[in-house]
Amino acid sequence: MEPIRNRSREFVPLDQLHMENLHATVAEFGLNAADFDDRDIADLNAAWERLDPWQDSVAGLAELGRHVIVGPLSNANLALLLRMALRAKLPWTVIVGSDATRAYKPTLQAYQSMAWILRLDPGQVMLTAAHNRDLTFAQRAGLGTAFIPRPTELGPGQTKDLTAEGDWDLVCASILDLASRFADE
Repeated sequence: MEPIRNRSREFVPLDQLHMENLHATVAEFGLNAADFDDRDIADLNAAWERLDPWQDSVAGLAELGRHVIVGPLSNANLALLLRMALRAKLPWTVIVGSDATRAYKPTLQAYQSMAWILRLDPGQVMLTAAHNRDLTFAQRAGLGTAFIPRPTELGPGQTKDLTAEGDWDLVCASILDLASRFADE
């Protein structure tokens, strides 16, 4: 993504970058790409679409959606996010992928474009994330911020993003906890 962020490469969707990385990884391990069926490679590249949601996601997003617009601001592209949402039954009310913003996080353009697409001021948009770095850049772009820890997201040896490390607007235990904060307003 970095060549796209620094504008030395034209924008391409994330699933294309994933495919390029997959081919590079096959070569790096000395495997012959010709030994793999194109359907198998495409299926492996689409693994992101089959990720299971966090246990609190579906119920939490549904409750949150009773109070606010809910959707991802993702480096993934719309098609990937749509298939992910359909499989996992994610109750998003909007999906904004990088192909809509034409930018990858953490560029300010990615965050500010989300607000523009929704015709909101950046301060009317809140990014909720388990990644302090993502929240840092969202805050710089003028967005509200909420941290929800996912201490096992990177596996059992995760050492970063275990706790909120910034002055975020909200720190919540779960998406259900976040939703309860909006229900009280």
